[in-house]
Amino acid sequence: MDMTIEELIEDFEYLEDWEDRYQEIIDLGKQIPPLPERYKTDAYKVRGCVSQVWLVPNVSASSPPVITFSADSDAHIVRGLVAILLMVYSDKTPQDILNADIQGLFDKLDLASHLSPSRSNGFQAMIKKIRSIAEGALAA
Repeated sequence: MDMTIEELIEDFEYLEDWEDRYQEIIDLGKQIPPLPERYKTDAYKVRGCVSQVWLVPNVSASSPPVITFSADSDAHIVRGLVAILLMVYSDKTPQDILNADIQGLFDKLDLASHLSPSRSNGFQAMIKKIRSIAEGALAA
């Protein structure tokens, strides 16, 4: 993905209309490479999402480890939300993941007031899963 989280925040400040912001989120989702079918299994499914969401971690052998995530969803907006989470969390150390201020970003993008309760719950479920993977990598 080419965009940084800082660029996304700038774009959102520029786009005042929420229809345009939703389109921006959908466009972000289109930039995620499709997840190979072999990963679309229960083992990688994120529980708590109404849509189907799969999250695949790859923990490097380096010290400290770096975690890269691949993910996908069957819903356009959710796929865009996944893209935002990948910007924040992918290619980071477990400690960086646990230190990330995702709530601050959520507030900056004003997502809380513009996502349905089920999408917000799904977003929180994805964050919880990512943090759990980081905690596991840190413990190892």
